[in-house]
Amino acid sequence: MPKFAYVAVDLQQKAVNGETEQPDRNTVIAALTKQNLRPVSIKEIAVKKGLGGIDFNNLFKATKVKNDQLVIFTRQLSAMVGAGVPLLRSLTALEKHAEDPVLKQTLGLVVKDIEGGNSLANALGKFPLIFNDIYVNMVRAGEAAGILDDILKRLAYQQEKSSAIRKKIKSAMAYPLVLMGITVLAFFGLMLFVIPQIGKILNDLGGPDAKLPGITLFMLGLSHILTSYWFIILPVIGAIVYGTIRYIRTPKGRRNFDQLVLKLPGIKNIIRKSAVARFARTFSALMGAGVAVLECLEVTSRAVGNVIFEEALKEAAIEVKNGKSLSQVIEANELFPGIVSQMLAVGEETGQTDIVLVKVADFYEEEVDLAIEGISSIIEPVMIVIMGSMVGLIAASVMTPIASLSQNVK
Repeated sequence: MPKFAYVAVDLQQKAVNGETEQPDRNTVIAALTKQNLRPVSIKEIAVKKGLGGIDFNNLFKATKVKNDQLVIFTRQLSAMVGAGVPLLRSLTALEKHAEDPVLKQTLGLVVKDIEGGNSLANALGKFPLIFNDIYVNMVRAGEAAGILDDILKRLAYQQEKSSAIRKKIKSAMAYPLVLMGITVLAFFGLMLFVIPQIGKILNDLGGPDAKLPGITLFMLGLSHILTSYWFIILPVIGAIVYGTIRYIRTPKGRRNFDQLVLKLPGIKNIIRKSAVARFARTFSALMGAGVAVLECLEVTSRAVGNVIFEEALKEAAIEVKNGKSLSQVIEANELFPGIVSQMLAVGEETGQTDIVLVKVADFYEEEVDLAIEGISSIIEPVMIVIMGSMVGLIAASVMTPIASLSQNVK
């Protein structure tokens, strides 16, 4: 979005200088007018770009706020609004004491936007990397119903739960990934530096005509290929990894990847249960905030984190719009366990869908914890066996010919 520097005059005829990001010059004038400022000069700030049109001014600047900081801000804003402090004063105070520089700068822009007559939800909606659709929609519903403090409490709780699931999954995958990295590095280290030296020693002991076991010949051949063509192999591996990541980031690649993980043994249960827990938690929070069912489904579909679930929820929204109940639509979909549709049906009958779905979310979050612990206990010994097998293979390829040559010497 273009950035403009402006000089304006307030009601006391004092000059006010500042910068703002707006779509065009007319929007800047309208925003300044709402703040009771009369624009004197408006100039678009040129962004310094390098090769390929890269914005070097913002290349190394953080654009997101850590989830912990966002939760603290949400809880503090909820407490201040609940205590009767005016919204603008609350935001100004939080902006002054914000530790995160990105959040501090963002709150400054939000304050200016609200001073210009905009609502809190619309002001936050201009920063989608920090305040997602769920956050903005719940704030909008809270403003409309006059229960902003209660909605902010729900938001903070929902963010904490979502963050807890992500942290548990990351911590469970950290150890296996470290072991895998060590295994790969150890393999290439042995192939590039150790095996060639051992090959020379074997040739010195047995001579060029010495008969070596098949496993030793295989390891020496593999080592020769790696040492001779490493400048080709490494770029090819890098290109494959880069191409795979780029493909996964495309809509088609993301869908194929999400579909694949839902079929992998062990992993599919964790992905499925975490998606169901995220759906139940988010949908419950939006319903409790008074957001309409169709809008809840639309927003929740983008927050589940899996394209297959997203498509299922968007199709569910269409069927609900055509007159079906959400519990019936969910029951017909194999992605969602039977307990979800049953609990939804109870919630629809009693008018307490948000409360019922909180229990569903709690249940599946516990299931995710158990599944992560189970797969972690399996992955660790498997990785140790793989590392041991690799070391054993190399040791056998070395010790077998040495033992054979020693017998010949005798």
